[in-house]
Amino acid sequence: MNQKKIDRIIVKLIDNTISEKESEILKAWLQNKANLEYFNAFVEVNHLTNALHKFPYTNALNKSLQQINKKRLHVKRLFRYGIAASVIALLGFGYFMLNNNTNSVKVATQNNIHAGTNKATLTLEDGSKIALEKGQNYINNNIKSNGKELIYSTPATTKQSISYNYLTIPRGGQFLVNLSDGTKVWLNSDSQLKYPTNFIEGETRTVELVYGEAYFDVSPSTINNGTKFKVLNNHQTIEVLGTEFNIKAYKEDTHILTTLVEGKVMVTNHTNSTVLKPNQQSIITPNNNKIIVNTINVYNEISWKDGVFSFKNKPLKEIMMVLSRWYNVDVNFKNKNIEHELFGGSFDKTQNIEEILTMIQNATNMSFIIQNGQVIIE
Repeated sequence: MNQKKIDRIIVKLIDNTISEKESEILKAWLQNKANLEYFNAFVEVNHLTNALHKFPYTNALNKSLQQINKKRLHVKRLFRYGIAASVIALLGFGYFMLNNNTNSVKVATQNNIHAGTNKATLTLEDGSKIALEKGQNYINNNIKSNGKELIYSTPATTKQSISYNYLTIPRGGQFLVNLSDGTKVWLNSDSQLKYPTNFIEGETRTVELVYGEAYFDVSPSTINNGTKFKVLNNHQTIEVLGTEFNIKAYKEDTHILTTLVEGKVMVTNHTNSTVLKPNQQSIITPNNNKIIVNTINVYNEISWKDGVFSFKNKPLKEIMMVLSRWYNVDVNFKNKNIEHELFGGSFDKTQNIEEILTMIQNATNMSFIIQNGQVIIE
């Protein structure tokens, strides 16, 4: 294809004037490795000043590729927040590596590290445990699972005594649970949720995120007799009327993060409370009574539930913690000096961990070895 024509298409992509037909042309052209290298160099020379920053292709591709890629990454949600998940689908890998760093890749020949999948352990009221796994069905009274999600169909009750279940997600797992009131909860790796098998009519619907990370799409109070919804968590309580939000509260984290996507929530700790608006995130430190509120890019916090890792200038230590949970692998920083080095990029969660680490390596000063099921950062 004529190089000048391709150059014009790339410029249109960056200028947000690219058509759907031109997007398809560019998609096909980028399948060639040499073309991809040219594309990266073109963008870097003409439009970038820092390898940590991506060129602004988001809006252009959001506009032209919405229909092309909507089946690939549930882009109804992704486009809603103006995110370039379509680019991930378009190219089939995580991030345009716009840094010519050519660190040597040191990877052991035997690598048994696999991406996470749908799996969980359901603990019933009597203490019995049920393994829920991809491809396996489970049915028990008003509870059923297809191996991807758990569904409760028990109606609200007037009884004052209710039974509780626990859903525990191991490292390397994720799962979706539909509570009896219609609330949906996506649970990330290494997380646990405690919840009633059904709710009491007229009383506040309460669940507990024991630890880990969860995204809540709460069934409105208008269809639940006006009852509020609460999420308990160590050091904080979230009260909502009908909304979508994410809570990140891993045991090893120094902060508890609550991110509001839609609606309104009240965040309360031991001494203070605050109301969040959409696109705001509260930060609570267990040993501090303050509640800090920041306006953020919501997508970077919730992309995990749509199958995407989205890191925006995150420290390598934090990134490796996320990868460690999803791939169920230990990460050891042999070189402690680079733990706080920043990286920005997006990856598909189905990618091989070697691919992701190699891309990060090419944009930073780190190198890595995969040895005996462990990732060593040098």
